[in-house]
Amino acid sequence: VDPPDLTGVPADYYDLRSVFSKSWATSLPPHRPHHCAIELLPGTSPPRGHLYSLSGPEREAMDKYIRESLHAGLIRHSSSPAGAGFFFVQKKDGSLRPCIDYRGLNDITVKNRYPLPLMSSAFELLQGARVFTKLDLRNAYHLVRIREGDEWKTAFNTPSGHYEYLVFPFGLTNALAVFQGLVNNVLGDMINHFVFVYLDDVLIFSPFLQLHTQHVRQVLQRLLENQLFVKAEQCEFHAESVTFLGHIISSKGIKPDPAKIEAVAKWPVPDSRKALQHFLGFANFYRRYIRNFGQIAAPLTALTSTKVSFRWNQEAQVAFDTLKSHFISAPVLLVSDPELQYIVEFDASDVRVGAVLSQSSPCDGKVHPCAFFSRRLSPAERNYDIGNRELLAVRLALGKWRHWLEGSALPFLVWTDHKNLEYIRSAKRLSLRQTHWALFFGRFNLAFLVAYFGCGCQT
Repeated sequence: VDPPDLTGVPADYYDLRSVFSKSWATSLPPHRPHHCAIELLPGTSPPRGHLYSLSGPEREAMDKYIRESLHAGLIRHSSSPAGAGFFFVQKKDGSLRPCIDYRGLNDITVKNRYPLPLMSSAFELLQGARVFTKLDLRNAYHLVRIREGDEWKTAFNTPSGHYEYLVFPFGLTNALAVFQGLVNNVLGDMINHFVFVYLDDVLIFSPFLQLHTQHVRQVLQRLLENQLFVKAEQCEFHAESVTFLGHIISSKGIKPDPAKIEAVAKWPVPDSRKALQHFLGFANFYRRYIRNFGQIAAPLTALTSTKVSFRWNQEAQVAFDTLKSHFISAPVLLVSDPELQYIVEFDASDVRVGAVLSQSSPCDGKVHPCAFFSRRLSPAERNYDIGNRELLAVRLALGKWRHWLEGSALPFLVWTDHKNLEYIRSAKRLSLRQTHWALFFGRFNLAFLVAYFGCGCQT
């Protein structure tokens, strides 16, 4: 077993170094009360999936993954009648990540509705706290065992054989509920006293450092006793403020993370008539919250006319900056409430994708933005057709706002004007990239709402 890297870990916890072990985190965990049960709907059985062909590098990666997983005890050979498709997707660093197409199994699995905690419930708990530690659990879902007797349902096909999981695989439904139940069971007597847990993120808070050190030690000790392990490189210890679930938490209270509005604050100055039209399309959607919107935007609107040359001037810059400042301030921006329904709108141009996360305010019944997202497309992504660019926009936005959307009480809406976004959730024939996205979407309680309009998000 390689010794863990304790860089950034206070010396107070060196005697608990095993809780930071990468090697132990990849070994087979014990059966616990909160295992993963796969209950099927009456009269159903897992379908036999597609056998994907693999390239030379993918076959090498598959052999390595199967060999290491068998050695660690995470999978075993199977004779199951079930068998989901196994394939790879390429990560940003060029490495390959294994994926299994569990869409068919997920469709017939009884959903576990174990509740996720609300960030709003932590507000009162944090009163008086001055010292904070944030822990990130390692290999979270591989630390949950499949219920004995249900392993056959996880079987997957590869060109080299048939296997099944003994631990929770990526892409299987109910992951969030099962894992939240497990961690709540392990840390239950500490939660709501000096611990707040949201899935694999653990926040420890105390009024002063000496007591905080005791609290952190208790948590680490309990995790180690239950064979739950921590990513030392992702933790923050003994901090005066931390970023947690989209909020900045400190002794002064809780405030929204500035990253929520970064996409608007850093919106580049439009360099063409088309870019300006995209900005105004977004701005028009929220014009009802901005007094004298038409007057403020007039210099920009004038530049969209094909009867005048596009020349950016000081008057246009002032109007542009004024509108941006309105978007990221009250009464436009709403503090998100996980008990209300979320709305995700997105857009994709030739060079950028963008999205807006919104909710209907209980005060005025109108839709207000909660957060903004934007990203420039890579050269390869610019070659995607419009349907795939829009799927990419949804994938990136859901990943950005995962900490809100995965735990939302109600199904959230994804507004789109393309029916192919709904099609991807049930299609039988998809590209490997689309299959990977479809598996990711399966983690969320979402509904695509087909409406023919331009949402005007930032792109």
